[in-house]
Amino acid sequence: MRRTRTVLLCIAGLVAATLPAGAAAAAAPGGCVRTPGPARGQAADVLELAEQAKRELGLNSLILRVSKDGKELVTTALGESVTGVPADPAMHFRSGSVAIAYMATVLLQLVEEGRAGLDDTIDRWLPDAPHAKEITLRQLGNSTSGLHDYVTDPKFLAELEAAPFRHWTSAEVIGIAAAHPLWYPPGTNFSYSHANFQLLGAALEKISGVSLERLLQERVMRPLGLGETANGATPEIPVPALHSFTSDRGIYEESSYWNPSWTTAPGAVLTTDICDLERSARAIGTGELLSPESFRTQLDPGTVGLGSTTDGCPATVCLKNTREAHFGFGVLVDNGWIEQNPSFSGYAAIQAYLPAEKLAIAVSATKGPKTPEGNQAQTVAERISALLAPDRPLKSKHPHS
Repeated sequence: MRRTRTVLLCIAGLVAATLPAGAAAAAAPGGCVRTPGPARGQAADVLELAEQAKRELGLNSLILRVSKDGKELVTTALGESVTGVPADPAMHFRSGSVAIAYMATVLLQLVEEGRAGLDDTIDRWLPDAPHAKEITLRQLGNSTSGLHDYVTDPKFLAELEAAPFRHWTSAEVIGIAAAHPLWYPPGTNFSYSHANFQLLGAALEKISGVSLERLLQERVMRPLGLGETANGATPEIPVPALHSFTSDRGIYEESSYWNPSWTTAPGAVLTTDICDLERSARAIGTGELLSPESFRTQLDPGTVGLGSTTDGCPATVCLKNTREAHFGFGVLVDNGWIEQNPSFSGYAAIQAYLPAEKLAIAVSATKGPKTPEGNQAQTVAERISALLAPDRPLKSKHPHS
């Protein structure tokens, strides 16, 4: 089933010379804008790479923003949103699992404030959740709970393919996961599950007494100035919208407004633009919203070394976490990069930050009829990373890919 391959990418759903002084264009009051030309040095090299990648990968659109030491290197948009409508940096798109990094960050903030402990079992707040007395907040955030991932359930996939505009409730998708036995005793192995983050969103609301949408706005979007990032209660995308297309159902069709309610917790189903995504990459990649101790936990929450194949958990599920490539606390750590890379319903994106070089890459891509399977925003980001940080390129060899 083609959708199976693409939906699983949501699991991967899966981190110089600048322009002359004064040429860099930050997100202007009127929105996110292209860098004024002509491009020079590394900015010109990135643009050439992007244009080649768009042609080679058959992308409808490619929008990107790259910064070095917090200063814009280049922002651009290539291709079309729909026929006759050029892609633009101000266009909004779905950012999927980027919200997972935000939820994990908020939990770490609440732990810093003494309102919860990472090793508290979730029955304190969610007594009716599956295996609530066994699973801890830490195990939700670092995906070691053992809960089945509902996006691998054949019945769910069939229903999603048959009715892509259907609204899914959190209770429905958690119920699908709960209908399967645990892959392993919580905390003893690693396997990515969207159910972890459905439960994490619910737990955050109970711990704080505030809706998840408001929590993310107050603790993440507002402090970081992410004015173009917002939760959607419906499948609507704020204008200007970047349209998506996919062949998930066997025909190439528009998928912009397929219902994303299944992707993560209600209140965290986000849209954004490329300037916000690059700002997000820098903030998450530097631990800007966390104490140094919490940021260390986010990068190394105990997953390194986990991911062993067992009789109950095949190698396709319990993927190996290494020091170089592992799932952190709501983020991916990939050869020194800190990233998130959502991909679903024809949209693909990545935010990635390399602390060693203070380099941030944000990419959004939409598919053409001949675009290869996989997250092609990740592919483009890998090529940019190899150009700008050849000693530490993104490798994608982490448990989220």
